[in-house]
Amino acid sequence: MSIKPDARAEALRLRAFFEAAGAVPVEADILQPAETLLDLYGEDIRARAYVTSDPLRGEQMLRPDFTVPVVQMHMADGAEPARYTYAGEVFRRQEQDTGRPSEYLQVGYEVFDGSDPAAADAEVFALFQEVLSPLGLRAATGDIGVLKSAVMGLSTTERRKRALLRHIWRPRRFRALLDRFGGKAQAPAARQALLAALDRGEDVFAKAGPENGLRSRSEVEARLAALQEDAAEPPIAASEVAVLNDILSLKEKLPHVVANLGDIAVDLPAILPAVERLKRRMEALSARGVDVADLDFETSYGRTQMEYYDGFVFGFYATSRADLPPVATGGRYDALTEVLGRGTSIPAVGGVIRPEVVALLRAGGAA
Repeated sequence: MSIKPDARAEALRLRAFFEAAGAVPVEADILQPAETLLDLYGEDIRARAYVTSDPLRGEQMLRPDFTVPVVQMHMADGAEPARYTYAGEVFRRQEQDTGRPSEYLQVGYEVFDGSDPAAADAEVFALFQEVLSPLGLRAATGDIGVLKSAVMGLSTTERRKRALLRHIWRPRRFRALLDRFGGKAQAPAARQALLAALDRGEDVFAKAGPENGLRSRSEVEARLAALQEDAAEPPIAASEVAVLNDILSLKEKLPHVVANLGDIAVDLPAILPAVERLKRRMEALSARGVDVADLDFETSYGRTQMEYYDGFVFGFYATSRADLPPVATGGRYDALTEVLGRGTSIPAVGGVIRPEVVALLRAGGAA
């Protein structure tokens, strides 16, 4: 389906707005190296991207978003601070819903500035709120950093913490792991049988057949040893699991969440730095004219669709059009800059807008 002229006009208008705010317009190749995206997201990205092959450049993907190539560009050549904007097509495979477009426009604004992260967060959010204000949208916010800090503060092994952190963006898997590590659920039957065989001193390799997988025998042995060590670990204390569940369930106006998290920090001091960052961001948002007393905050927000964000997250939605995708989403992605910068990290935050949804809402009146 072709992109309508009104959506393209809207994209140019939005990009011009961000240029006026000080952003430098940039472009990104439509064909992106698949290796980078696969390293970031694993093989799951294949289900969402169009993949092709080049005899010289190897496996390529049609650009699924702009953030990754813009980060790569900045980490290779950019100087801090920097602000960028862009407008162009992105491509996503749609296997479940034929009504959702596989090609659509994306306009973005990205800030690379480590001098005051709270102020940068507030800058991006306030600009998005300003340019989208005629549409009467609902804003949602969250902070993945609060949840990550809570996980790191649990009294359990580093291996378990890493497993939980790896699946923060997969809520069902995260819940299953937390239930198992907390003693609420048992390990899968196949794993229990394997551990029982190891405890009996059986040679589990004898019945495994020839070695033809990608992992060497030594790697499998190390994995088996890790499973045994984990099985011997005591469950995470019920009180800590309860605190984590309280954090996951927080969904109120921003000032109330900040107050609640301050109380929770008494039992889980590890979240104190994240709570302080949240307070500074709230103050910075207020200084930018954002009505923080009426701003929705949900600790779990962004866990299903914003995998590279690791701090502040936000989105804007048309309340009367639940059938539409988010009009805009964004957040902080410091860890992504470290991955793509090969060890060099630059604090960064940004967001994207879908111009065709903006054009639709503008044509139809208020959201």
